[in-house]
Amino acid sequence: MTDPHPPAARTVRGRDIHEAHRTATPLELLFDLSFVVAVALAAAQLHHAEGAHHVLQALPGYLLAFFAIWWGWMNYTWFGSAYDTDDAPYRVLTLLQMAGALVFAVGVPGLFEGRLLVTIAGYALMRVPLCVQWLLAARGDALRRGTCLRYAVGVAAVQCGWIGFYLASAHGGLPAAGPWPVLIALVLLELAVPAWAEWRGPTTPWHPHHIAERYSGFVIIILGESILGVANAIAGVVQAHGLSLEVALVGLGGTLLAFCLWWMYFLLPSGDALHRHRERCFGWGYGHYFAFAALAAVGSGLEVVADALTPAGPDAHAGSPLLAISAVAIPLALFVCAIWALHRYVTRAQATPWPLMLVVLACIGLGPLAVAQGLALAWGLLLLSVGPIVSIACQEYGRAHCAQAFAVH
Repeated sequence: MTDPHPPAARTVRGRDIHEAHRTATPLELLFDLSFVVAVALAAAQLHHAEGAHHVLQALPGYLLAFFAIWWGWMNYTWFGSAYDTDDAPYRVLTLLQMAGALVFAVGVPGLFEGRLLVTIAGYALMRVPLCVQWLLAARGDALRRGTCLRYAVGVAAVQCGWIGFYLASAHGGLPAAGPWPVLIALVLLELAVPAWAEWRGPTTPWHPHHIAERYSGFVIIILGESILGVANAIAGVVQAHGLSLEVALVGLGGTLLAFCLWWMYFLLPSGDALHRHRERCFGWGYGHYFAFAALAAVGSGLEVVADALTPAGPDAHAGSPLLAISAVAIPLALFVCAIWALHRYVTRAQATPWPLMLVVLACIGLGPLAVAQGLALAWGLLLLSVGPIVSIACQEYGRAHCAQAFAVH
């Protein structure tokens, strides 16, 4: 439980990895809200690109923007799971990281156009307070001082690399191959910092069930953004053209799909698996990037479907039913693959779900195929939920009747 009257400052020592009833704190929930805006703006840029038939041009920017959002959120989450003291310094440093997330969110549209100043500034504002938190942890946790210092040095060094990249790009100092080789190198360095910091040990005392809950909360944030985007798009259609059966079916299809994706994710026994196998944390934690990015893209695709109901509107060029249904089906298939990969990695389950996964992916493919053959877009959207429903039914049956095959190993 969070102390309602924390002292002005506490020594930053590691939390108990077996702490009972460890849940997300009110501060963590508030922190998550600052990332709602960033996720929404990144998904909105992808939505506009899909409507304008510029997906391939916008996809690298979306993946980079979502990486920065996810990485800033994830680093705070894992640090808080290990060293959350909920004192005044911790709260102030959290506030600064929240401000950084909001600044970054403001700069997301410019990132897609090659303007980097605001996003680099926001990213730095997220990362520098994290360095301070690691230094405080190093001072208070003598056992893990080396690990904490490696985190602080690594985060600071890579952040200097991002600032150097911006300065080079602003003055025409990038290599002839363009910015992407440098950007990819910086992303790989970011990913390497936790592995380098934890490699020599002792490892940080993160709480497995707390981490699993925090990731689950981020899934709900993304799903909430998706539902809100579809609701706003449908509300605009209803106001302009009135309620129709097609509009109602799109609303039903979007809600059903979001519910199915929620159910699929929460079949993943993350907390128990991480508790029994802490060494699997890197693959599990990093693998969520693909699941999160695909899930947000499903939401932007649902908005494209809603846009396609009003071809005379501002997104008139988004009126192709096949394009609209594909904007949902492709990231949906990627999300299903990511969840399956996470499940097999973290549980090492004896059950072999490849035939089932192929069936689910084939069911997802029925939506675009049927729309291409003339089925109404709204009904095609409903078809996309068939695959997830099949997966959920088989997983629930397997857990009930083949518990050993689906157990964590």
